[in-house]
Amino acid sequence: MDTQVSQIQTEALAAIAAADTEAALEEVRVKFSGKKSPLNALAAGMKDLSPEEKPVAGQLLNTARQAISGALDERRQSLQDAADAASVADLDATMPARALPSGALHPLTVVKDRAIQILRRLGFALAEGPEIETEFHCFDALNTPADHPARNDSDTFYFDSGKLLRTHTSSVQVRTMEKQTPPVKIIAPGSAYRRDEIDATHLSVFNQLEGLYVDKDVRLSDLKGTLEYFYRAMFGDKTEVRFRPHFFPFTEPSFEIDVKLQVKGEAPKWIEVAGCGMVDPAVFSAVNESRGDEAFDPAQLTGYAFGMGLDRLAMIQYGIKDIRLLIENDTRFLSQFA
Repeated sequence: MDTQVSQIQTEALAAIAAADTEAALEEVRVKFSGKKSPLNALAAGMKDLSPEEKPVAGQLLNTARQAISGALDERRQSLQDAADAASVADLDATMPARALPSGALHPLTVVKDRAIQILRRLGFALAEGPEIETEFHCFDALNTPADHPARNDSDTFYFDSGKLLRTHTSSVQVRTMEKQTPPVKIIAPGSAYRRDEIDATHLSVFNQLEGLYVDKDVRLSDLKGTLEYFYRAMFGDKTEVRFRPHFFPFTEPSFEIDVKLQVKGEAPKWIEVAGCGMVDPAVFSAVNESRGDEAFDPAQLTGYAFGMGLDRLAMIQYGIKDIRLLIENDTRFLSQFA
């Protein structure tokens, strides 16, 4: 057996050295290390050896297997090194490196972070709530009558369970008042959903930021000063802000807010940016009923609320004409903000 093992080892090492590709080397491995290799055949015949001969034969076979395995690994590494060297043979190491493209925050993220930063300086805390809501939190608690158009299936996404995708982040204001006692001063950025037809100014999913401040002796002048400061911090110190009377079921009195901006090459014009107002006492009553106490006594407390579309702020900030550009992930568009 000593002669046979030595001969097999010699043949295997010679074949390994002669293999000039990884495929050829694999064929050699299968031939000399596979299940049907000659060494395995010799090992199968060890049952016929005497007890004294078996340890010697086993050692010979193990030594041969280790030599073949080591030679295979060494040759495989040698072939890989040669392939790596060939792949960079024509590389000019003196050429300047290619510039790597740099990423940047999405314009919506920039605007949202900026808005949060401004309002946090005014003492507002961040609040969150679920995007799948109940009718109570989205409509009933906000004094929205049963026949209001927003509650129609054509305007709101309903589930079979009766729950819905929130149409505004005002529901976060209700949930916050259910959990906290006055004073409450929060902002709630997040997604909202409505059955709008998608066009240059509308999406069915959009981003809102709403605010709520409830305490003793909160006045309309506080609301006006807060939002004037916010829009001037966002768009510039000379930004003009105006409040137009409006109607919202959850605030009274209510206003829409316009800012006067000048886009390059165009005349200055008023642009609607938000809605706001003093919290309707009916909202406090609904929250008290849900809480089971009188923590938000409308005879003792007042408050204001406001809501704005972050997508619209981004369009104004960057002069974007089509809101769909914000969701298309077109790198040609987004690279402008890098």
